[in-house]
Amino acid sequence: MLEDRSYMRGPEFRTGPAFTMTFLLLIITTLVFAAQCVSWAYHLPGLSNAIGYLTLNLDDFKHGFAWQLVTYQFLHTGFLHFFFNALMLFMFGRAVESSLGRTHFLTLYFLSGVIGGLVQMLLAAVVGQFFSPAVMGASASVLGLLAAFAILDPDQQIMFFALVPLRAIHLFWFSIGISLFFIVVPVDKGQAHAAHLGGLLAGAAYIKWIIRSPVSFRIPQIFKRQTTSRRTLRAQKKIASRRSEEELEGDLPPGEFISREVDPILEKISAQGLQSLTPHERKILEAARSKMERRV
Repeated sequence: MLEDRSYMRGPEFRTGPAFTMTFLLLIITTLVFAAQCVSWAYHLPGLSNAIGYLTLNLDDFKHGFAWQLVTYQFLHTGFLHFFFNALMLFMFGRAVESSLGRTHFLTLYFLSGVIGGLVQMLLAAVVGQFFSPAVMGASASVLGLLAAFAILDPDQQIMFFALVPLRAIHLFWFSIGISLFFIVVPVDKGQAHAAHLGGLLAGAAYIKWIIRSPVSFRIPQIFKRQTTSRRTLRAQKKIASRRSEEELEGDLPPGEFISREVDPILEKISAQGLQSLTPHERKILEAARSKMERRV
């Protein structure tokens, strides 16, 4: 019954493999790293020069190469650098995208990388020698995802280095502390700790000031077709005209209850993410679950 509905084929509700923005970012990052490996192995001048224009560095940034704030996020210095960033993107990206929806997820991801790059360039301009090397890597972006995950679900347990269990919020503060220490004591020149700090703070701020803000922020749904937007509007109208909570507790047949009350909410989740639900809509989903359990 539920499996036949269109929104069940969305990324949040598919029973099979889902093509998400997290998966797309992993594909692009992997392909770019493969191109870097080819450049390193065969010393291709054209490819090497192209990669150089994509790497974030202060001299180019001063000359207006602003695109490097985005492109550096897809480059890496070696396999381990690539592997751990890809692993963190896979771990935290799926959960954050499922909670926020595609548009907020992508905005948070790239904004964390951009803010991280700007913090790194600011310290490079002010301090100089300790922060001036060229910057590449998705670390600021994926640390923004870690921060978002920790704010959304602070008590979730994470196995740090697959050995030490940590609450998500503790891992967030631990990452903040590491970044601050190596900014103040800049002995680890191979890591862009200022960018890491910027990404962490940007991810946390996005959840607290955008997602949980009482002010409504509208971000264009550039990754959804127009038909999805119309479907979302229809769903919102259905939800607005819903019957009172007392009527929801009645004995409607499960099929009619799902069609009239649950379908619009699940369409809204598919389009905007779980965080878009109101307390009233969450109560309806709880009522739906109770009805389905009684039926079983």
